[in-house]
Amino acid sequence: MLYLLELGFIGLCIAVLPLGWVLLRRDANKYRKLAWVTTFLTLDLIMFGGFTRLTDSGLGCPDWPGCYGTSSPFAAHADIHAAQLLLPTGPVTFVKAWIEMVHRYFAMAVGVLIIALMVTAWVKRRELKQSPWLATWLFVLVCVQGAFGAWTVTMKLQPVIVSTHLMLALTLLGSLVWLASRQMPLASVAADPGALRWRWAALIGLGLLVFQIALGGWVSTNYAVLACTDFPTCQGQWVPPMDFHNGFRLWRALGKTAGGEVIPMDALVAIHWVHRTFAIVVVAYLAWLASRLRRHAALRRPSTLVLVLVLVQFATGLSNIVFQWPLLNAIAHNGGAAILLLLLVMLNYRIRAGTMAPVAAALSDQADLAARQTSLPAAQPAAAPLAGAPTGSA
Repeated sequence: MLYLLELGFIGLCIAVLPLGWVLLRRDANKYRKLAWVTTFLTLDLIMFGGFTRLTDSGLGCPDWPGCYGTSSPFAAHADIHAAQLLLPTGPVTFVKAWIEMVHRYFAMAVGVLIIALMVTAWVKRRELKQSPWLATWLFVLVCVQGAFGAWTVTMKLQPVIVSTHLMLALTLLGSLVWLASRQMPLASVAADPGALRWRWAALIGLGLLVFQIALGGWVSTNYAVLACTDFPTCQGQWVPPMDFHNGFRLWRALGKTAGGEVIPMDALVAIHWVHRTFAIVVVAYLAWLASRLRRHAALRRPSTLVLVLVLVQFATGLSNIVFQWPLLNAIAHNGGAAILLLLLVMLNYRIRAGTMAPVAAALSDQADLAARQTSLPAAQPAAAPLAGAPTGSA
């Protein structure tokens, strides 16, 4: 359809801006620059996705990928106006339609950048001396992410679909960080060998954070943030009545039980309480891990940022309860979780880079030695003795 071509053109036009910026930069390694730019824009997209969800704009355009079969809310003006008249307090308004469509435009632009990364990885695979399959994985992942974006709308914000959409976005971000980190000079990212003993601890920290983010996504997609409005207790009790069966039943409609009834308050309390309680474990572990990793020079800066951000995350999570879920605070809490993930992936890469640094240094030394040997002048053959001259033999 024509409107699909229009949508693709809009996404391409947005992607041209960062692509042009990368091409015009003097950085010799433009692939590295493109990888980091795509990572940064993916982080922005995740934060804007949180804004879209928190403003209840996920159904601002109740079809996909366009808006009422058009490429923009301008063209869908009549349909949006009719929906507002039918349900004045419903999910469809002009503002929400624009928020939703800007999110989709931005997502298409990031998709174009990932295609550019994949194509470059294959075309320059010998020059980059890296396997292009990680960039190809990013392309597959962004396609799956797009499918879940469509299901988020067509399945009316079903919590498990929305939560999966969020986790796929964070998987995409983590994969991009790993790809971008691979483009850095190994000497600038490699940790000292002593940091290698922390590789499993760092991986456990990443796993704990991912699980906590999944719990947080489940809180958000079920609108359970205000199920407990006091702290440190919940509903005035340390362990309030909770319905774990309905709270953590995955396949069900938004606000409903699996049987189609209105989800009970005790189920929302269970969702909130588990996220809040597990946060204590994650905060304590990451604070301990970051304090240990700061002792290594190559890890000091990202570890310090992790330590600071963990405390900020705890503060914004607490203020979501105390101040009744203010929008900017909630967006900061979502964005902080994504940045924490980015930093922990970067730390894991740097720790493991320590195993590659000695090998890379040895290969570099061998290459330098071979280059010096080939640059030396060839040995001249010995001159033949003159006729009649003594040869030094008896």
